[in-house]
Amino acid sequence: MSEPLQPARIDFTDAAAPRAIDYGDVYHPRAGAFAQARHVFLAGNGLPRRWARRAHFVILETGFGLGHNFLATWAAWRDDPQRCEHLWFLSVDRHPPLRRDLQQAHAHSPEPTLARDLVDAWPPLTPDLHRREFAHGRVHLLLALGDIAQWLPQWIAEVDAFYLDGFAPAKNPAMWQPQLLRRLDRLAAPGATAATWSSARIVRDGLSAAGFEVQCGPGFDTKREMLHARHAPAHRAAPPAGRRHGGASADVSIVGAGLAGAAAARALAALGVRCRVFEAQPAVAQLGSGQPAGLLHGVVHAQDSPHTRWFRAAALRAQADLAPRLARGQVRGRLDGLLRLEQALDIASMRALLRAQALPPDYVQALSADDSSARAGCALARPAWLYPGGGWVEPASLVRSWLDDERIDVALNAPVQHVERDVADRWRLLAADGRTLSVCDQVVLANADGIASLSGQSMWPLVRSRGQVTILPAAPHWCPALPVAGDGYAIAWRDGQLLCGATSDPDDPTPALRVADHQLAGRAHVQGVDVIVGEPVGGARRSNVSGVSGVRRGGAEVGEAPAVPARDAAAARAQPDVAEAVRGDGAHAVVREAVGGGEGPAARELAARADGALRDARVPRADPQLAAGRHVQAIDVVGGEAVGLAVQLPLAAGDDADARAAGAEP
Repeated sequence: MSEPLQPARIDFTDAAAPRAIDYGDVYHPRAGAFAQARHVFLAGNGLPRRWARRAHFVILETGFGLGHNFLATWAAWRDDPQRCEHLWFLSVDRHPPLRRDLQQAHAHSPEPTLARDLVDAWPPLTPDLHRREFAHGRVHLLLALGDIAQWLPQWIAEVDAFYLDGFAPAKNPAMWQPQLLRRLDRLAAPGATAATWSSARIVRDGLSAAGFEVQCGPGFDTKREMLHARHAPAHRAAPPAGRRHGGASADVSIVGAGLAGAAAARALAALGVRCRVFEAQPAVAQLGSGQPAGLLHGVVHAQDSPHTRWFRAAALRAQADLAPRLARGQVRGRLDGLLRLEQALDIASMRALLRAQALPPDYVQALSADDSSARAGCALARPAWLYPGGGWVEPASLVRSWLDDERIDVALNAPVQHVERDVADRWRLLAADGRTLSVCDQVVLANADGIASLSGQSMWPLVRSRGQVTILPAAPHWCPALPVAGDGYAIAWRDGQLLCGATSDPDDPTPALRVADHQLAGRAHVQGVDVIVGEPVGGARRSNVSGVSGVRRGGAEVGEAPAVPARDAAAARAQPDVAEAVRGDGAHAVVREAVGGGEGPAARELAARADGALRDARVPRADPQLAAGRHVQAIDVVGGEAVGLAVQLPLAAGDDADARAAGAEP
């Protein structure tokens, strides 16, 4: 379980030097936060000179505070005509400010536009990795909220510059412990630098132990000295195979233009990678991705399990991406609240759980049945979790929005019949008549039920699942103002209709609509809605009921997504709760433990298969068990997108496992 997050308590009596009540120290000197940032952290790390004409530059800050260092760095990047293409700013804070306090801290900012953008993008204060993009997707803030001692060991990064900031060592000694500073050695890129306003002996010794050559320089304001350092270890260990920079991937083909394929294309395009998307249908977002609507919300669980943290982080990341698209009218939907009915707890227990986990009200609230009914505008039978940022989106419009990028080419009516390696060790996509559709370095398979035929089903623990949603005619006596989820779900739809569902039938390949699924109890349709509201809302004649169905491929314990080399993804990612089987060229299998504990059967099966492939590659496999206490926060497997866990395995059991397997990207 993650540590509950406690927001900062700030004394603004002296507006020029706000004070952290819990630490008895100021956030910055009265001489100015921006002036200190420029003198200590920018100049101390040789910036902006060192990022000139770089594709990516990565900064790690050990205390976000009120965000002045980030804003000063962003401003310097903006004003530099030779700035890097992508600036990545990874920071951590155990006691982040509330939005209102952040707004007050920047009321007289020298960069009011940037400060306003930061305040507007400020996330709910949950113990997760929050990613925000600025400057048209070229400035990336990855903000880890929680204890740095828990976060730092999880990060996978190649950091170019370290901003060592935090309250004074005498006030907050845990931030400056030598064992913590020594972890910077693992994260430092070749030629990395570090700077801090503190010249305390414990800081100098910690940096030296991490392989830095430390020097003193003139301090800022009343500080006589500051420290700046260059990473120059006596010995640099080679990174594990799966963490090596694999080079830019500028040639990627994606099979499938549904939600998964579009998400992968959008993430890669955001990193400057050109993508070609091949769709067998005459339009994007057909079949399973052609559903009228999809729900979006987080999860609350008593243990705050990896499953819970994963979905919370993913939901918050999705909300940040979707909100501006909705505001611009690019995506149809609403993210102004969702009610999820509680199945077991009473309202007192729900509220106690929120207090224990310190989850903020802008993420989730516990409402009684009466309060839930008032928010829904109609009767609900149970208390509910209100997710203020939850709601629904139309998948087709979202897919079109994601694919609307000059770096993405979409080919419709272009079914891929076969995928093979050619003599130049590149991937070749073939049509049914043998024509070559694409030759590329990497392939992403996101074509649902068609994955089995292209990847070799015997190598994948995948299951086929059929789902169906129901559209009821106008039900004026019960139509919720917010989406409601419980045993089933209900969304107020066009012209007073009610959209509800959905069934889930494993190993059912039939895509056609079935009337029985509209009427059958226990399939979360009419009867499911009955359970939600506690009274019948159906009664419609079968001839008036319509719906949508589809079939998808997935796995209960294994997800899939394209993998991007660490450096190309800015190397600013948190470590997931996974163990990896690594190939020398960077291909890897990721095995996830079944939710609820214990190594799941699919994990064992996949680990065994990875063993065989990797034995030929002469690379040892990691233990498939989850590492205790780690967070599932690596939702940026592909440039920050919550699209699953990476899995790369041979196309078929008998194919040349040591060479051909490496490029099979699901």
